[in-house]
Amino acid sequence: MRVLYDPAPRQTDEIFSAADRSRFFSEFDVIEIDPAERDAAFDRYLPEADIVISQDTMEADRLEQAVKLKALINVETNFLPNVDYGACLRRGVHVLTPASVFALPVAEMGLCMALSLARGVHSSHSDFLSGTEKYGLEGNTQAELITGSRIGFIGFGDLGRALHKLLAPFLAKVSAFDPWLPDNHLRRLGVEPVSLDDLLRQNRVVFVVASITTENAHLLDAEKLSMMQDQAMLVLLSRAAIADFDALAKEASSGRLRIATDVFPEEPVAADDPIRKVPGILFSAHRAGALTSALQQIGALVLEDMTQIAKGLPPVACRRAEPETVGRLRSKPIETT
Repeated sequence: MRVLYDPAPRQTDEIFSAADRSRFFSEFDVIEIDPAERDAAFDRYLPEADIVISQDTMEADRLEQAVKLKALINVETNFLPNVDYGACLRRGVHVLTPASVFALPVAEMGLCMALSLARGVHSSHSDFLSGTEKYGLEGNTQAELITGSRIGFIGFGDLGRALHKLLAPFLAKVSAFDPWLPDNHLRRLGVEPVSLDDLLRQNRVVFVVASITTENAHLLDAEKLSMMQDQAMLVLLSRAAIADFDALAKEASSGRLRIATDVFPEEPVAADDPIRKVPGILFSAHRAGALTSALQQIGALVLEDMTQIAKGLPPVACRRAEPETVGRLRSKPIETT
């Protein structure tokens, strides 16, 4: 099978282990694209391509050239709004992304953040460095257990389900708000479906793990955050655009909410951004999923599905674009340095 290979902004050594890279180039007829000559290369090679690995635009005019195309794979890992998904679906072209590789590493970071917020790990460490530490019970006036508490999820896709599994030993009462999933489906997954307002009011810990869509930008505004219990914890793991960061900063500055975030509206965060000086926020520089082991799973899942397609079988490893929802996703493309 001929593969048109254009992984930018990803790098080949980033997304393939040495063994998987060897398989990729030996088992498939791979045409590597120089980004500086992308348009000319696409014009030349698209008519021969069975699989395209690219994040570049694939609108109707390009798809018309891709007469043999069986799959379009985005290793950047978002479904971007630069693809004619309808045309792909009508033609039976699989549109795939291996985004699930990040679920477990981000889930582990989310659990770590929640525990640190609940037990003051990061703040007590800072106090110790400055010589202002408090010992014993005096240093735990705002600490609480995660075990047996109430925990809520905003969104319950791959990341939510991975984190839910990690929470099993904590015997928490878990609820979820996800308008794209039916109530009974959530119950079968072991969580109680609730409205957003009830989720915010009822839970001590709220994990934000939803994708950004046309419907949920700034979903967590000042009014919604005000519904949360005093000293409740909010852990933002998915997309910054879901939250109003000015409102987050106000709640954290006042000490009413404990907040952790791995994502920001603009990245890298400017050196003079006021968010850096907000007390009450546990910061992580969008690093929760950035592990070599996770990134190399991108290549592993891509190889798995390419092998399936070469056998005339449907892909099973990567996430497929769904016609009912893909047009509503609004994730920002990643940037690498």
